[in-house]
Amino acid sequence: MPLATYRRKRDFSRTPEPRGAAGKAKGAAYVIQKHAARRLHYDLRLELDGVLKSWAVTRGPSLDPADKRLAVEVEDHPLDYRDFEGTIPRGEYGGGTVIVWDRGTWSPIGDPHAGLKKGHLEFALHGDKLKGRWHLVRMAPRTREKRVNWLLIKGEDAQARAPDAPPLVEREPLSVTTGRPIEAVEGEAPGWSSRTGGPIGDPASEPKATPAAKRKQKPEAHPAPASPTKTRARPKRTAAADAVTAPPPGADPLALPGAKPGPLPDFVPPMLATLAAAPPKGNAYVHEIKFDGYRVLARIKDGKARLLTRGGLDWTDRFGPALREALARLPVRAALIDGEVVAETGSGASDFSALQQDLSESRADRLVLYAFDLIHLDGADLGDVPLTARKSLLEALLKEAAPVLRFSAHFADDGATVLAHACRLSLEGVVSKRADGRYRSGRSRDWIKTKCTARQEFVVAGFTLSSVAKDAIGALVLGVYENGRLAPVGRVGTGFSAAMARALFRTLSALAVARSPFAVPLAPEAARGVRFVDPQLVAEVEFRGFTADGNLRHAAFRGLRDDKPASEVVREMPTETDNRAPRRAAIALTHPDRIYWPDAGVTKQGLADYWAEAYPRAAPHLTGRPLALVRCPEGIDGERFFQKHLWQGARRAIVPVRDPKDPSGSPLVSIDRLDGLLGLVQAAALEIHPWGSALTDWEAPDRIVMDLDPGEGVPWEATLAAAAEVAERLRQAGLVPFVKTTGGKGLHVVAPLAPKAKWPQAKAFTKMIADAMAADSPERYVATIAMAKRRGRILIDYLRNQRGATAVAPYSPRARAGAAVSMPLAWDELGPAIGPAYFTVANAPARLAAADPWGGFAAAAAPLPDGPRKATGRRKG
Repeated sequence: MPLATYRRKRDFSRTPEPRGAAGKAKGAAYVIQKHAARRLHYDLRLELDGVLKSWAVTRGPSLDPADKRLAVEVEDHPLDYRDFEGTIPRGEYGGGTVIVWDRGTWSPIGDPHAGLKKGHLEFALHGDKLKGRWHLVRMAPRTREKRVNWLLIKGEDAQARAPDAPPLVEREPLSVTTGRPIEAVEGEAPGWSSRTGGPIGDPASEPKATPAAKRKQKPEAHPAPASPTKTRARPKRTAAADAVTAPPPGADPLALPGAKPGPLPDFVPPMLATLAAAPPKGNAYVHEIKFDGYRVLARIKDGKARLLTRGGLDWTDRFGPALREALARLPVRAALIDGEVVAETGSGASDFSALQQDLSESRADRLVLYAFDLIHLDGADLGDVPLTARKSLLEALLKEAAPVLRFSAHFADDGATVLAHACRLSLEGVVSKRADGRYRSGRSRDWIKTKCTARQEFVVAGFTLSSVAKDAIGALVLGVYENGRLAPVGRVGTGFSAAMARALFRTLSALAVARSPFAVPLAPEAARGVRFVDPQLVAEVEFRGFTADGNLRHAAFRGLRDDKPASEVVREMPTETDNRAPRRAAIALTHPDRIYWPDAGVTKQGLADYWAEAYPRAAPHLTGRPLALVRCPEGIDGERFFQKHLWQGARRAIVPVRDPKDPSGSPLVSIDRLDGLLGLVQAAALEIHPWGSALTDWEAPDRIVMDLDPGEGVPWEATLAAAAEVAERLRQAGLVPFVKTTGGKGLHVVAPLAPKAKWPQAKAFTKMIADAMAADSPERYVATIAMAKRRGRILIDYLRNQRGATAVAPYSPRARAGAAVSMPLAWDELGPAIGPAYFTVANAPARLAAADPWGGFAAAAAPLPDGPRKATGRRKG
């Protein structure tokens, strides 16, 4: 029987769906039903052989021919299902809400039976919303995959639209039968159907007529929802973010415009943002920080709280008791809160890799929930309430909450400005949201995300073994789906800690397969040493674009994701970052998978990628100077030594130089291009400390460095104040101060010098500044290096300013836990939020995508004053 599977899955005494029967084989009906079940999706149905052939399209059809939508083949449906619109009771198969989103007829191009058998059905649609040519392409089956997956693709014709066109599913969300949104039907009693007008067992109920049912939607129209239920009107959109009136503290949520009574839902698929190259312009949007964690919905009812992932999985226990208990103590009877769980590291930045590690170790002490939306509160459905009003209510709700619950504030400034600040702070990016927008499940242009660096999921198709550790991976081999076929995109060989490398080896070894899962064979070099796996796992990777041949460049592993199936992973359009071809270096790394920072997962390859990215900014501070190095051949946990002379076996790109005052001595180390810097990486030089003078004139420093080194017990704010005081004294002397973190404990205040200054003058000048500060504020500062005098005070270290002395280079990593980086800052960035080790090899790429705060360093060079008096006076104020 053609409908046996359909009937076996349903209890028709409980569901209003038609039992149906196979009909005549001559019809050509077409329908798409919008179905809010566990996940919102769109059911495509084509009449063939007396039944409706059916596919569940996860994100709905797209008019962009380059956008391939996953379509999961499901059981045949009866012909009278094409008119079904109603609610399927929870607990029943497909429980949720259904509306008829589009309908019409279809015509196959070629033999449809042959197309279905072959796995490529081409057809034309003649619907109210969808028209023109379409393709259904069957994907290759995967091991242990029970469902049959297809891709729904728009054909290239006059009805196709560009990638940046507003999605049709968002522009035209209403039923073509009644003109109602799915949310209006969702409010009907369980089992309500447009066929019966009431729930199962309620024959007296009649269908309610609506004015919208008498008119047909136009393709470009935006009609307001006409609902027969007692709901408030949709709030009128306003142009400005501040045009939405915020509710007063303690306001009745049902008094808000757009609120309507309703029970607390078990789960609501979250609203998602659309990726864009730049934030939207104008004042219709507000902008929030994009967090680096796991999206969750917090469901609170009667003093109990649950945390649900974006796919509806209950991860309450996995996130630990602190979040659950803090949510349960909120002053609400029932609430549904949208937010993101992050792990806040010691640097103050959220870190997805740290979150993954904490969850794998059942650690919850660093977890924080940032709440950014309120969907339901105490019997009020807030989905139609303007965003800023919802957020104001949420902020009031969290005012007295435990510290693990944070309100995600927004900014009404220009979006580009907010993004620039986010990138300078090495954050992932921003999410721009319509200030008057409603909350709607699924992806929407009412929420737009803009990233500082490219970041997306990739399918794990294989791995290579570590060349330095037993039973550990060296790199992951990655791919994406293109036209239903897995295509290679290269490897990622950094970002996993030593423990993660071992754990991935165990996990992937269990998924090993004999043949490559890629649709095309890998090149011999790319295939060397690869162990292929069943492509089930999804890795999140941060990278800096694609090479000309489509491979990732400067990629770093950030964690495995289990909230997205591998079959949905496609190549995403990168954000508008530097996407030029990578610099080519003639240095071949041996053992590129050697882990230099085990806790941060930074390998030799990862360090090389970082330096290749940072080199354009770092070069003026590194090249053409004598260098001192901190080398750690086995990583930061092994032996380390300080090196300033060239060693035997050094790479050719490392330049030997001789000190003019010691021409017969051992040559010192220098570099003059990127290859030399990568040669230092090969030699395990984890820190680079240059002289303050160039090889062109060893005796004339071109900068002075004031090293602010806080002693035990000194708060960070005191170090910030010290930097401001040093900067003021330098300005009084006619110099231009710049500032950078050290990656250790303190700050460096640096001033570029014009020619003619000599080392004795530089040392005398900086000593007088240090002595003056210590004399003016002896309770805060010392100018002597003796440890006994430094407790509770800050050392103003001027000894960096003498011949042969060095200071850690701008952008250089430190050979310490966390892989912190000495990072140049703008003066207005100094504050409690950025500590001395805030920036790391992992988060620096986002920083490098922003404006260079030291871009005017060389042009600001000024001569040392004739005397130090201007710089030694007591600081005013």
